Amino acid sequence: MAHLPEQYLQLFPILQTHTMLASCSQSALAEPVSRAIQDYHDSLLHRGTNWKEAIEKTESARNEFAKLIGAEPDEVAIVPSVSDALVSVASALSVFRKKHVVYTEMDFPAVSHVWQAQCDYHISVIPSIDGVMPLEQYETHISEETVLTCVPHVHYRDGYVQDIKAIAEISQRKGSLLFVDAYQSAGHIPIDVKEWGVDILAAGTRKYLLGIPGVAFLYVRKELADALKPKASAWFGRENGFDGAYAKDARRFQTGTPAFISIYAAAAALSLLNHIGVSYIRNHVKTICADACHYAAAKGLQLASAQGGVQPGMVAIRDERASETAELLKKKKVICAPRDEVIRLAPHFYNTKEDMRHAIDEIAVKMIDK
Repeated sequence: MAHLPEQYLQLFPILQTHTMLASCSQSALAEPVSRAIQDYHDSLLHRGTNWKEAIEKTESARNEFAKLIGAEPDEVAIVPSVSDALVSVASALSVFRKKHVVYTEMDFPAVSHVWQAQCDYHISVIPSIDGVMPLEQYETHISEETVLTCVPHVHYRDGYVQDIKAIAEISQRKGSLLFVDAYQSAGHIPIDVKEWGVDILAAGTRKYLLGIPGVAFLYVRKELADALKPKASAWFGRENGFDGAYAKDARRFQTGTPAFISIYAAAAALSLLNHIGVSYIRNHVKTICADACHYAAAKGLQLASAQGGVQPGMVAIRDERASETAELLKKKKVICAPRDEVIRLAPHFYNTKEDMRHAIDEIAVKMIDK
C-alpha cells in the first residue's frame, strides 16, 4: 500500500479503529461522502428547499458514473436499485418477438426473482461447472430465440470474474441483448461498456462505489434505449417531466423523484473513485488478494474461490458457520461479509496486505477453536 497516498487512508475514519473488509456488502464511509450527506441535510435544515441543487447533484452523479464505465451521460438512468433497473428492462422487452431469457446460477437471487415473476417469458438458467462459467456454457444456452442474457460481472459469493467482452461477442452473434450486473465490480474493476459491446449494465452504490443505499445506475446503449418503451417509467423518464413523451435517451427508464440524499453521496463517492482511477484500484486489490489467497492456504483454510483464470475480486474462505464467525470477528473489530457457508474478505483501495492477513489470522484461530 506504500504507493497509495496517506491522505486517502485518512479519508476513512473507521480505519483508525476497525479492519474493514466488507466492500462486497457495504464499503467504508469516506469523509467527502459523509460531508455530502450532511450538506443535503443542512440545505433542508437551514434553507428549507434544495431542488435546484439536488438536480445539479443528480447530473453530476450521472456524469461521474458515465465516466466510470466509458459511457455517455445520456445513456445513464438513475434508479432506486439494481432490482428496479432489471424490472424496468424486463417491462420494455415486449417490442421484441423473442420470449426466451437466460440468466446464470451465479447471478444474485434478485435476478431470479425478477424473471420468475415474468409470466410472458420462457426462462433458462445457465449452470456453472466446478465453480466457474466456461464460455462454452453461453454458446450452449444462448440461442437465436434468446432476447436477453443476464450475467454478473463478478460472482457475489466468491468473487469469480467473468470475461464480459467474450460473453458479449457470443450474445451478439446469437442475436441476444446482454444485461450485466456490475454491482460487485463497479468501483474496483475497470469497465468499458463500449469496448466490450455491452447493451445494458446496472450497478448500485453501497458496495465498491463507496455510497449508501437508495440509488443505482442503469446504462442502456443509446441506439437500444430509443427503441425501448419501459412500462416502469414516470415523470423523471419523460421529455420535459410533464408531457407523455418518453425521454430521448436512457432517462426514459427513470421513474419518480430519486433519493436525493443518496444522490449527494454518490456524486461525492464517484468523484473520488474517478480521481484515484479504477485501473489503479484493480491492480492494488489483485495484489493483496493474491497474497491473501496464498496466506490463507498456508494457514490451512479452504478457499471457496475458483482457482485459475482471472484473479478473483475478493477472497472467499469456506466456513460452515460463517455468520457465527463473522460475529466473532466483529468483536475483534474486523468487519467482513459472510454469505451462506463462506466468509468473504472484500478489500478496497484503502486496505492493506496486513489487513487481509490480520483477518485471516483471526479466522484461523476461530476455526481451530470450533
